Amino acid sequence: MDPILLDQESDLVRVLISAPIMYLTIVLAIRLSGKRATSQMNNFDWIVTVAIGSLVGSGIVLKGVTVLESVAAIITLLALQWVLTKSVLHSKLLSKLVKAEPVVLLDSGVFDEKAMRRERVTKREVMSAIRQHGLVDPDQVRWVILETNAAFSVVPKGANSQHIRALEDVDGIETVPQAGRAQTS
Repeated sequence: MDPILLDQESDLVRVLISAPIMYLTIVLAIRLSGKRATSQMNNFDWIVTVAIGSLVGSGIVLKGVTVLESVAAIITLLALQWVLTKSVLHSKLLSKLVKAEPVVLLDSGVFDEKAMRRERVTKREVMSAIRQHGLVDPDQVRWVILETNAAFSVVPKGANSQHIRALEDVDGIETVPQAGRAQTS
């Protein structure tokens, strides 16, 4: 008959020892890897986070995976993520390959159906984002932008696009830097 609560006492002892070790490893790793590890995540941050969760679970409950193996795998993933994010800062090509670009979903009250299909976003989601920004009609909105972290930015019609430098990286939005400011490339 299969045991329901406890197979062997040694399994319970293993879990009681490995869980705190894995917990402390994660706390230390997150602290060392910086705020990015717990901020709004891009796709690669999310993948690493899910993988780390799996490694932690494996290190705690699987007999065939030692705590040391799990810790080594976690540290390796975090190191690779650190190298990737550092490299993206210095390489436009790598940045383009790895990072998503912000996408305009609505321009002057007009939905961009093609962009919405490509990004798998519905009109309901865009309308929800508009309401969350205190607006009630798409005609009140200059742009709705799907950001790289999957959040929506809503820019009301009153905003002057010629002076909105934060939109310089969004394809489909032309901006002119303010006088006296240098353009960044």
